[in-house]
Amino acid sequence: MDGYLFDLDGVLVPTAALHQQAWAALFGEFLAADGAQPAYTTDDYYRYVDGRPRYDGVAAVLASRGLTLPWGDPSDPPEANTVCGLGNRKDGHFNTALAAATLTPYPETVPVLRALAGRGAALAVVTSSENAAQVLSQVKLAGWFQVVVDGRYRRQHGLAGKPAPDTFTAAAGRLGLAPARCAVVEDAVAGVAAGRAGGFGLVAGVDRGAGATALEAAGANVVMTSLEGLL
Repeated sequence: MDGYLFDLDGVLVPTAALHQQAWAALFGEFLAADGAQPAYTTDDYYRYVDGRPRYDGVAAVLASRGLTLPWGDPSDPPEANTVCGLGNRKDGHFNTALAAATLTPYPETVPVLRALAGRGAALAVVTSSENAAQVLSQVKLAGWFQVVVDGRYRRQHGLAGKPAPDTFTAAAGRLGLAPARCAVVEDAVAGVAAGRAGGFGLVAGVDRGAGATALEAAGANVVMTSLEGLL
């Protein structure tokens, strides 16, 4: 492969746990206000949220409970009972956790990036998160990547989010590479499905909790428990 397109949270950096905590804080409170609703669970995270743009995740969890809210606008305050308001509330929980965390990449991340770059491969981050720049800076990984396509870029350019392939396709294009010459590296079912839909040369699933069976069913060519499997 000439290019490697990495998801961020749960692939390069163990920030997926912070996202899980933030979603649990949001929906633990929101759903508890309606005593008829089943509690939010880790299964909800992997089924409806993981890898998707934040507002799409909110809408998917609500739909799973038969609930609807006005979509609202990204400028909505976190107190607003809109999809965007709830999404912004979740982002507040995440940013609070991120500020308090001492983050380091997964132990294998830098050695794998170094090895791939040494082979002349182009490297990109493709994430639904709008906090990518902050996280990459915090863990000192930004210098490894020629291209970052994150949630802010997606919104600015009107791209569909994962499981649509658009963000991965955009990253490959910015690297000057055809999808067939790129590998997608993902821990989320939605991200694996996006790589498969985009016709990428390799779709590698990293099982950080979604489960090998689910990743394979979504279209992963190979499932590994460590990025070292890429080597």
